[in-house]
Amino acid sequence: MKGKRIILASASPRRSELLESAGITFSVVPADISEALLPGELPAAHVLRLATEKALAVAGVVPGDLYLGADTVVVCDDEIMGKPTDAADARRMLSALSGRAHQVITGFAVHDLTSRVTISDVVSTRVFFKLLTLREIDAYIATGCPFDKAGAYAIQGGAAYMVRKIEGSYSNVVGLPLCEVVEVLASCGL
Repeated sequence: MKGKRIILASASPRRSELLESAGITFSVVPADISEALLPGELPAAHVLRLATEKALAVAGVVPGDLYLGADTVVVCDDEIMGKPTDAADARRMLSALSGRAHQVITGFAVHDLTSRVTISDVVSTRVFFKLLTLREIDAYIATGCPFDKAGAYAIQGGAAYMVRKIEGSYSNVVGLPLCEVVEVLASCGL
């Protein structure tokens, strides 16, 4: 993927790992934006807005050609679950997900600085959790893993055993729908 400089507007190590796994060379410049939910904003609109704001916040500020922003939320019973604020919040989230299905929704946006065109999309994956015991939940929280993850879990890490099955993109649950992102990057000349 030579010729275009890609800037990832995210500090997520998982997003970086996914892009690296696809052989994409990029730089990381996290966007500093408010991630607050707007009144009445639906989950897909929320992640799409944040992804676009992240890409545009970094576009032109640092040298680059394509700017990639992304945002992921977990949705269960119409509640948007971001990153837990503390152990009690992580326990609440994991208890709500236990034994049920939920959606992982990621919005991503690629801004081409030359053409000033932004291509964005939303990808949703359905995730089914096994029934968790309080002991399993507390042991997982004790690892510290839940605190920087939407919905308080990481499918690629210690929570893998909690996931009975998924319907849709695995990489989306990790934090970036890699297939769709690579397709958009390719359409931008990579």
